[in-house]
Amino acid sequence: MPWAELVGHAPSRARYTAKVFRRGDGQCWYWTGGISSTGHGKFRAGTGDWSEVVSAHEYGYAVEHGHQALIDTPVIRHTCDSPSCCNPRHWLPGTRQDNVLDYASRSRLAGHALADVRGPRGRADAIREAILAAKPDEVEAAIREAIRAGQPGGAQQDGLWEV
Repeated sequence: MPWAELVGHAPSRARYTAKVFRRGDGQCWYWTGGISSTGHGKFRAGTGDWSEVVSAHEYGYAVEHGHQALIDTPVIRHTCDSPSCCNPRHWLPGTRQDNVLDYASRSRLAGHALADVRGPRGRADAIREAILAAKPDEVEAAIREAIRAGQPGGAQQDGLWEV
């Protein structure tokens, strides 16, 4: 994957930036573009003969830390456990095993993002649709309601650890 070209392509960076719904530093910055089956943001970076569909958080990580950072980083983990989050403060490099252990340790906790009854894509889709449909002064309430809808028991937890 030509990360140097993809990250260095100014129109791709602009498209990426436009699809990230930014909030406070400690909050999730949700992706408002396409969502994969695993709940991760996806978008086409580059143009013409050298474009590729990439994960939004991997692209953002390469923008934030330089494309070389991805060479030694097999997995970009989300400390918030929200796969559509694009807040660089919520990303942590790791291995596939680290990621599997993260999931196993938290996916059964009542009210946790990983325990959402809609699954990761359903949760990400609901949050994205809430953001896009809400009036500017109602977005935070819409996000809270979208998250709450995936926890029919009413419990809710934020990510269990942060960097």
